[in-house]
Amino acid sequence: MGRKTMPARSGGRAPLVRMIAWLVVAATLISVGGVLEPTPAQAVPVRPALPFPVPPAIPEFDRSFYLPPQQVVASKKPGELIAARRVNLAALSVIPINVDAWQISYRSTNTRGEPIPAVATLLKPRGPARPGPSKLVSWQSAEDSTALYCAPSYVLQLASIPGQLSGSVDSQYEVLQITSLVGAGYSVVIPDHQGPQSAFAAGPLAGRITLDAIRGARNFAPLGLKRDLRIGMMGYSGGAIATGWAAELAKSYAPELPIVGAAEGGVPANIRALVDLANNNAASGLIMAGIIGVSREYPELERFLQRHINPLGRALLTAKNPLCLTYQAALAPFVNIKGLINLPGDPLDYPTPRKVLGQLQMGKAVPDFPMFIYQSNPDWIAPVGPVNALVRTYCADPGARVQYTRDHFSEHITLAVEGFAPAIVWLDDRLDGKPAKKGCSVSDQGSMALNPAGWRAFVNLVGNNLALLIGEQLGRVPRHP
Repeated sequence: MGRKTMPARSGGRAPLVRMIAWLVVAATLISVGGVLEPTPAQAVPVRPALPFPVPPAIPEFDRSFYLPPQQVVASKKPGELIAARRVNLAALSVIPINVDAWQISYRSTNTRGEPIPAVATLLKPRGPARPGPSKLVSWQSAEDSTALYCAPSYVLQLASIPGQLSGSVDSQYEVLQITSLVGAGYSVVIPDHQGPQSAFAAGPLAGRITLDAIRGARNFAPLGLKRDLRIGMMGYSGGAIATGWAAELAKSYAPELPIVGAAEGGVPANIRALVDLANNNAASGLIMAGIIGVSREYPELERFLQRHINPLGRALLTAKNPLCLTYQAALAPFVNIKGLINLPGDPLDYPTPRKVLGQLQMGKAVPDFPMFIYQSNPDWIAPVGPVNALVRTYCADPGARVQYTRDHFSEHITLAVEGFAPAIVWLDDRLDGKPAKKGCSVSDQGSMALNPAGWRAFVNLVGNNLALLIGEQLGRVPRHP
């Protein structure tokens, strides 16, 4: 009888043993960052990178990745992956960047609550995930353009059309800052935050696309992010539009994301104020691009423009419709933007533009994580007054944590360089788990470049980019700010 019962016992234990063994393996994989919580996103196959020297297709011709069928997009949840592929990245289109890199296509949501596709680029130091908490930085580029071929996902690729020809100079030079982030050991996600219609300056749209990009990165297994993830966000100028709106929308749209801080500078806090300042100004060409972008996301503004714009305005908008930043800024500076509308008085005071521009004004919600905001006092593109008002709005909330710096010896373009080092030093502390000071602080500085706290970060930025030139693996030995 004992011989008959022994096999039955053995057979009864086997499934249990196999289950325990499976759980041990799964737990081991999770502990080293190889597996995250199972989601449909992880099942998306990853296509290999293009072999060099095959150039990447511009997004307008790469519709299966950038513009997948609407029924496919609608079947996904916000942030859920649609497709993924490895990519080769380069500085200035020709200098290979020695990192692990991918592109993801994912579902996001437009201003009207409709599902839309979006694309983001993911980077990390080569090799397995490092010990300790995972650190992810969402970098919002100042794309400031009205065509998909201007998007960072294309511009940052090896053998893409050089920015000197396409006009995407800003995104190409921002790569020097992006590589510094990877050199510090961070993973980085770079969303094409203007969306499939290149809706430049449509802030709420950019905020949702940014948050969904972070969701997609978090659940993309090859990136190797672990459960104890800390997320930071950064952006300047047009990138600050996306960063600021993502910060304001995070609590309501993506409360599950463990965002520990956001740094933004050159902040277009009030688009109406930018139009007012740019009228007959050197920045009028760039701000007109923003009007085009916003009208793509807000059809009521598009209809208003079509009804009331004069022939010169119509010609300018048509000419500027497919251009990247450099050409946008160079075409039609010092133009009387408001004079292109055939209406008496200030056209921005009419109901449609007043309503749309009101929806684009920051300050609708107070971010529930620390903010580092820096602004040039004599900024000739994004005026300082609305930023002062934005900070006052945030700081009226007793729970707000804001560090605000006004720089007096810079302007919009130079502060993009001067402010990066202090901003990344501040964000590095948040990613290291150091709590930000409670409450709000406002400081005025002659130049942020003279702040000793940022000097090490600047030196590391230079070092990381020298390493880039010789093909060294970025982030293998992290150069922390």
